[in-house]
Amino acid sequence: MSTPKSPQVRVLIVDDEECQRTLLANMTAALGFAVSTASDGEDALAQHAALPADVILTDLMMPRMDGFDLLRTLESRGDRTPTIVLTGVGGIEQGISVVHDLKAFWFLEKPVQAGILRALLERAVAQKRLIDETDLLNRQLSHRGVLGEIVGGSAVMRQLYSLISQVAPTSASVFITGESGTGKELVARAVHRLSPRAGNAFIAINCAAMPETLIESELFGHEKGAFTGAVERHAGCFEQAHDGTVLLDEIADMPIGTQTKLLRLLEEGKVRRLGGKGELPVNVRVIAATNWPPDRALKENRLREDLFYRLNVFHIALPPLRERKEDIPAICDAILSNLNKKHGCHVSGLHPEVLESFQNASWPGNVRQLRNVLERAVIVAVQGTILRKHLPADKTFPNGSTAAVTPRLPDEESIRIQVGPPMSEVEQSYIDLVLKHTNNNKTRAAEILGLSLRTLQNRVREMSERDAKRQATN
Repeated sequence: MSTPKSPQVRVLIVDDEECQRTLLANMTAALGFAVSTASDGEDALAQHAALPADVILTDLMMPRMDGFDLLRTLESRGDRTPTIVLTGVGGIEQGISVVHDLKAFWFLEKPVQAGILRALLERAVAQKRLIDETDLLNRQLSHRGVLGEIVGGSAVMRQLYSLISQVAPTSASVFITGESGTGKELVARAVHRLSPRAGNAFIAINCAAMPETLIESELFGHEKGAFTGAVERHAGCFEQAHDGTVLLDEIADMPIGTQTKLLRLLEEGKVRRLGGKGELPVNVRVIAATNWPPDRALKENRLREDLFYRLNVFHIALPPLRERKEDIPAICDAILSNLNKKHGCHVSGLHPEVLESFQNASWPGNVRQLRNVLERAVIVAVQGTILRKHLPADKTFPNGSTAAVTPRLPDEESIRIQVGPPMSEVEQSYIDLVLKHTNNNKTRAAEILGLSLRTLQNRVREMSERDAKRQATN
């Protein structure tokens, strides 16, 4: 094997003696490797976390954290970076013991000879490449199905990937439905990335999170002076996304008046800024998403029928997590990898007991809820395996289990359902009852109802509006 010349092959040298550290660094650099140095184990761990080394060359006897503890720490974190340990003259027995007990790659006797150092580093680099290739293969095999940030190899997910690949190359509008937390925006981004528009803008607008007074400005833009506070011209998302893609998330929460203007824009391919006199041509692919069942949104006049049919050229329905639980192990692996990078942690996986409880849970918040539970667990665990004790122990996750629990209401806090009333009235009665039970704590009520807080707030607002209309007609 030829001596590596790429600076991407990095060797971390750990020795408390400055002269020895400098000698080894110069010798290693002369062999064509990039070199960084540390004075003890703690310094080495910090540098390795900030800029991972391909090979670690460490002395054993050092203050603060010696080479033995450095190796133990790396092993506990699941870090398999090849490590060569330095031993004194005649320390072959100790070196073999460290290789066997602490899983070092090999040992190197002092004084170090350049030829032996070269051979060991080249072998260690080859070992590191083999580890990386194996890890990549294992991740691909475990995930079985990955599209962008969407993970899962179940039958329903394979069908989803097929739908995305079919519609992405076209210019057709896409209508995505699914419960909160199922990944509607991830699907929209995947459609965009696989489309001819991938090199242009992707802009997502949450129609439910934006005040009615501002949403038209964000969608269509405005001219300077169009309204109080409009101190300069503003290009709306359709202008900004020209030749790109716009995601209209929670489309059923867009004001009806705005839906009318949106329909005109889609039909004419032109946008007029608020306060503007002329129209600008725009070429935008529109993807709409909602957690409302379309038939219900239409029946309750939350969504204009003509707009729905204009947007619903290609429908993609996302399955809830409870209907694809076989994907949970792969999803957890992908999330943990992301969270380790985000928080600088070294969590290697889930204890089998935790994974079992995850697969038995109903996950009303879907993948978003799973990610939140894992993020908390990663922060608490920091490294190693996630255990039950790392999970939240509350009414939702009793004794560290994530199995969903349906709270039992006292007998006096119950409702009787008779055939006759429409579903909206039954739903309203139950929501009222749960709010009463939680002393109007909407966060806790949303957990009991299996809804997101935003969805519950929307339902409460609708209930108030229906009550007001009913009183006005009586």
